[in-house]
Amino acid sequence: MAIKEVVKHPAAVLTEKCTEVTEINEEIITLLDDLYDTMVEYDGVGIAAPQINVPLRVAIVEIGEERDILEMINPTVLETDGAEVDIEGCLSFPNLFGEVERPTYVKIEACDREGRVYELEAGGFDARAILHEIDHLDGVLFNSKLIRVVTEEELAEMYGEEEE
Repeated sequence: MAIKEVVKHPAAVLTEKCTEVTEINEEIITLLDDLYDTMVEYDGVGIAAPQINVPLRVAIVEIGEERDILEMINPTVLETDGAEVDIEGCLSFPNLFGEVERPTYVKIEACDREGRVYELEAGGFDARAILHEIDHLDGVLFNSKLIRVVTEEELAEMYGEEEE
């Protein structure tokens, strides 16, 4: 387990479609652990393997009220519904925040670290975070979906923080 450097835009690895994992082995388990350590270190709510320069279809996201860690290996979107515009950021785009429209519901299929295939349904913020990370695995970056950039001042105002 290790904290890795987060790859920043415009690195090519961020815009490439990632390779499917063909075998869940110790390397993949270590990758999941490294993704977790890196996400925590950089205060993210999700991170995908290409963000630490590994072009594999592996990502993690904090979901639910307890902020449980969802590990996704080879995730596939089975269904989406609804639409909502909300603010997003990305570890690969420091200090860039903006409004992005995403479905309000998602159903996915993926594997966990034991190789078990599972289906998961999520809504609201969890759906947004899951879809953001799956986009990374397809080489799609949130800046390509920005409706409007949100300034740091607007963010502070929205979240009730006082400027120093």
